[in-house]
Amino acid sequence: MKSNEASLQKKLLPRHISFMAMGGVIGTGIFKGSSETISIAGPAVILTYVLAGLLLLVVMGAIAEMATVYPNRNMKDFIREAFGERLSFIVGWLYCFMWLTVCVIEVLAAGSFLQYWLPDVPLWLLSLASGALIIGINMMSVGGYGETEFWLAGIKIAMIIIFIILGSSLIFGLLPMSEATPYLHNFTDYGGFLPRGWAPIFSALLVVMFSYGGSELIGLTLTETQDAEKVLPKVVKSFILRVILFYTLPILIICGLIPWNQLNEHTSPFVQVLAATGLKGADHIMNFILITAVLSAANSGIYGATRMLHSMASQGEAPRSLAKTSAKGVPINSLKLCAVVLVIGSLLAYFAQDGLFRLLMAVPGFVVILVWISICMSQLKLRKSYPKEPTFKVWGFPYITVVTLVCLTVIAVSFLFDVQNRISIGTCLAVLLMLTIWSFVKFKKKNCSI
Repeated sequence: MKSNEASLQKKLLPRHISFMAMGGVIGTGIFKGSSETISIAGPAVILTYVLAGLLLLVVMGAIAEMATVYPNRNMKDFIREAFGERLSFIVGWLYCFMWLTVCVIEVLAAGSFLQYWLPDVPLWLLSLASGALIIGINMMSVGGYGETEFWLAGIKIAMIIIFIILGSSLIFGLLPMSEATPYLHNFTDYGGFLPRGWAPIFSALLVVMFSYGGSELIGLTLTETQDAEKVLPKVVKSFILRVILFYTLPILIICGLIPWNQLNEHTSPFVQVLAATGLKGADHIMNFILITAVLSAANSGIYGATRMLHSMASQGEAPRSLAKTSAKGVPINSLKLCAVVLVIGSLLAYFAQDGLFRLLMAVPGFVVILVWISICMSQLKLRKSYPKEPTFKVWGFPYITVVTLVCLTVIAVSFLFDVQNRISIGTCLAVLLMLTIWSFVKFKKKNCSI
């Protein structure tokens, strides 16, 4: 069957794909998850975010490099080119599983935040309404979707910039606080910058990888971006710097204003800092930002899942019907499948709200590491056989790619021994085993590279 990739519309602009990827990255991981990472390693957790950011830089660079050599292909196509359809099949379905899990998490989070204003409305109903909104946005043309996500992500980014300016003013006494001006005392007191030593910096990587997951979404926009092979390297260079700054600077502000061991893990540290300013209505402002953040992340997640399903269906790795697109270039049947998953996830909240969150939270972090490993392995294998010279190359190849691959593998193995996430990781391994068996059955009569 001829690929249906051409039916997707090339209407995404550089600012769209940059903000779409940032929309997937800047979500609950920074607005809520940062309190957990700070509690693990103290102020030194910024080193964890920088380290993870450097790993991300290599992965994104590998995607950009392969995009300049293989135009009109996405990141799954690179894996297929390197290792054949069997691994491509496994990674593709794992990636869909990850994004659908993220979407369920985010709409449930949106529903819980909406309950702050609507306490009498059940969680499942608010989550269902949030899911319906996200599906409606994804039914728009890709240009309209990109523009909507641009503004949703823009709200979060603007909030972080304001937070950095406001927090810096409080730390250095340019604005009054309800308590004494902290200056830099919170970085030296309470055990210092490394209150628990160096080991927790690496332990926090398990949480940080979940926060950074979604950056590789840029690798799925290639078939809907004009001149992607020229645009992507520029976007990657600016995107990495922004992500690191939008994570490390806010955490420096949080640790500078509130002692790291006095943060409430059940409340967003952003809310706690805004409360310290004494601003009236700060809780409502922050609640609006949190809702926007999770809806934006879910929006990016649905895009990632539908485009991956469409790509797989076009290549015979998923039911052919999922490749069908609407007049607006939207993979309509893939979107319907995602809608069904969101409905089921929202209804499950009626029976097991807390249990569902605990079960799902570690899934994205583990799967995204496997995807990043596959991207690095693909670059290592394909570099010698590129059909043409890439216009953009990863620095220090192959050494930097090998080091990144080793680090990601160590982090993945660490996930397996994390007692708190045993159920989630067990679920991931069960899905991985099922997909592996399925791939051998599906492609047993074909000559696969792996």
